[in-house]
Amino acid sequence: FSSLRKMDSNISQAFRKELTCCICLDYVTDPVTIGCGHSFCRPCLYISWEEAKTTRCPLCGETSKKTDIESNILVKNLVFLARQASLCQFLSSEDQMCGTHKETKKMFCEESKNLLCLLCSSSQEHEAHRHCSIEYAVEKYREKLLKQMKSLWEKIQENQRNLNEECRIINLWMDYICLRRDMIRDHYRKLHPVLHREEKQHLEGLKSERKKILQQLKKSQTTMVQKQKHLREMFEELLNLCHKPDVELLQNLEDTLTRSESVQLHMLQPVNPALSARPITGLIDRFNQFQVNISLNYETSSHDIMLSDDVRSLIFRHDLQEVPFPSGRSNYFATWGAQAFTSGKHYWEMHVDSSWDWAIGVCKDTWLRKNCSVIESGDTFLLLCVKGDNGYHLFTTSPVLSQYIEKPLGKVGVFVDFNSGSVSFVNVAKNSLIWEYPAYSFNYSLRPFF
Repeated sequence: FSSLRKMDSNISQAFRKELTCCICLDYVTDPVTIGCGHSFCRPCLYISWEEAKTTRCPLCGETSKKTDIESNILVKNLVFLARQASLCQFLSSEDQMCGTHKETKKMFCEESKNLLCLLCSSSQEHEAHRHCSIEYAVEKYREKLLKQMKSLWEKIQENQRNLNEECRIINLWMDYICLRRDMIRDHYRKLHPVLHREEKQHLEGLKSERKKILQQLKKSQTTMVQKQKHLREMFEELLNLCHKPDVELLQNLEDTLTRSESVQLHMLQPVNPALSARPITGLIDRFNQFQVNISLNYETSSHDIMLSDDVRSLIFRHDLQEVPFPSGRSNYFATWGAQAFTSGKHYWEMHVDSSWDWAIGVCKDTWLRKNCSVIESGDTFLLLCVKGDNGYHLFTTSPVLSQYIEKPLGKVGVFVDFNSGSVSFVNVAKNSLIWEYPAYSFNYSLRPFF
C-alpha cells in the first residue's frame, strides 16, 4: 500500500507540474499555448514578452508570433478540476467546519462574503441574503477576474499607444515650428517691405503659441505616464489575486474590481495641436492674379479609393478589383482636372465645407495611369484632412508631413508656380497660408486633383 500511495503522490506531483506556469510557478490562469507548444498564463506571457521586448518562449527560447497565441481549453478544464479538488480538500478539513453546527461549509453568502453551512445559510441572520454553492461562486468570481484583467490590459495597451503618439508629436512639434517659421519668412520676402511689422507680429505669435502648446503636450505626456503607472499597478494586483486561495478571492474581489473599473476611467487622448490661421495681408489678392477655371471630370467612386485611419493607404485603383472597404465610413469620390498644366502660374479654389475626409492638390499627369499609393508616391502634392479618434488631422504629401494648423472651412486655394517649382495651399476664409512647398519640388506637368 505504501508503494501505491507513493506512486499516487508522484502522479499527483507530475500532474500539478504540467498545470503550472513556469513564469509565476502557480496554476496557469487563462492558459494559452504558443507556437512551440508550451503553455503559460495569458497575463504572465503578455508581461514577459513586454518586459523582454521579444516574443521568445520563456521556457525553450523559440521565437513565436503574437498571432500564434491560442487559448488552451483542455488545460483550462484540467486546472479547474485541480482547483476544485484542492477546494474540496480545504473545506473538508476540521478547521473549516462550522463552529456552531459542526457541518462542512458548502454555501457562500454574497452579502456578508462568508462561507456557511446549510443550516447557517437558512438561519434568520442570512435567510434574506443571496447564496450559492462555494464551487459555483469561485468559478463565477474567477471569470469576473479574468474579464476585468482582459479589459485592464487593453487599457494599458491603449494608453501606451497614446503615450507613444504624444511622444512622437512632441518630437515633431519643434521641427514643424522651425519649418513653418522659415516658410513664413520666405513668403513675406516675396511681399511688399511695408509688411515687415506684420511679419514680426506673425513670428512672435508663432513663438508664443509654440511655447503654450509645447507645455500642453508635456503636461499630457506626464499625465499619461502617471496613468500607465496606475494601470500597471492595478493589473499586478489583479494578477496576484489570481494566485490567492479561492476563499481569499471570494472575500476580496468585489472591492478590487470596483477600484480596477475606476482606474480605467478618463483615458486621455493625445493632444491634437493646431496653430491659429494667421492672416497675411494681400495673400489672396496676389494669387487671384493667376486664377483659372478648373474643369473637373473623370469622377471615380469610393469603390476605387480607400482612405485608412493611418493615412498611409489612400490608394487609387484603375483595375477596379474588389477591395474590402471599411464599413461605417462615408462614401468617397475623386476627380481630377481635364487639363494638365505644364508652365506658368495657376491658382484655383475648391469648397471643402465642413467635410472631414478630403484631399486637394495636384498630381503628376502620368501618375493617373498607375496603381500606386497617393500617400507614398512622390508625384502627388496634396493637402489631406482625415478624421481621427480625437478630431481632424491635416497632412501634406511628398513627403508625408503633419500640418499642425487650424482646419480650413469653406474654401481651400491651390497655387502652382512652375517658375519656382512650388505648390501652395491657402485658407481662403482666413487669408492664411497653410503650407508652401520649397522651390524646385517638381519639373513636370501637373493635373488638379480633388
